[in-house]
Amino acid sequence: MKHKHPVYLLFTIITALSFGIVATTHWAFAHKKPHDAETLAAFNEVFMQQVKIGDLLFHGDPETEKAMGVILSKTGMSCAMCHPNAADTHPYEYPKFQEQINEFATLRDMTNWCIEKPNEGEKIDVDSEAMKALEAYMYYSNRNSPLAPGTH
Repeated sequence: MKHKHPVYLLFTIITALSFGIVATTHWAFAHKKPHDAETLAAFNEVFMQQVKIGDLLFHGDPETEKAMGVILSKTGMSCAMCHPNAADTHPYEYPKFQEQINEFATLRDMTNWCIEKPNEGEKIDVDSEAMKALEAYMYYSNRNSPLAPGTH
């Protein structure tokens, strides 16, 4: 078997790596152009509206619960009574195995567990606007926490 020239091998390796990098980096970006400041401000406004709704739900506001069609507590407790400012909700750790429910769970699963068990409320649809708002509030309250899925 004849050995190929080292320069040819080096060229082949560099070419293959270059195509691999181009192919993988193409998929790494969801948007080819960055959003402008006006678009980002609009996105942030919508997000903060959801955070405010989630804040009201998290703190047991009856009018917001009624408007959203949910009953988060029948005990008079709110999420904030155990988790002031969403403390110890650690959304950055989900999904993970959750001991209280003895299964692999998402933040939404654990939110429903808290609604149903300690608060004796009614489980809410995991894709509902109320759940999304609660999740937005918890993530916002825990912003700047490092992502660490699967940890405790």
